[in-house]
Amino acid sequence: MAERREDAHAAGDDDGCLRRVMAVPLGILYLLAAGLCYAAWTIRPSGTWDEDAYGAITLFCFLAIVVSVTALVITAAPPTVRRAMGPGGWRRR
Repeated sequence: MAERREDAHAAGDDDGCLRRVMAVPLGILYLLAAGLCYAAWTIRPSGTWDEDAYGAITLFCFLAIVVSVTALVITAAPPTVRRAMGPGGWRRR
């Protein structure tokens, strides 16, 4: 019984480090998604005939969704990440 407490306490000590380690790729992914959204927002077609601009806007929007979903999966999938990201919004088991 005492070993379980020590193991749980040792795992709890790593939460701060794991939170910082996971924050780096998640921050990069969300910044990339924000950059893609900004690029899609700032592209202006020259006219109704400008299919290349419309295609670029569609591509940037699609890539922003893909990057955001990837970051969401990284956040939600592994139990160690859920545990490390803190109690805000996550259920403790």
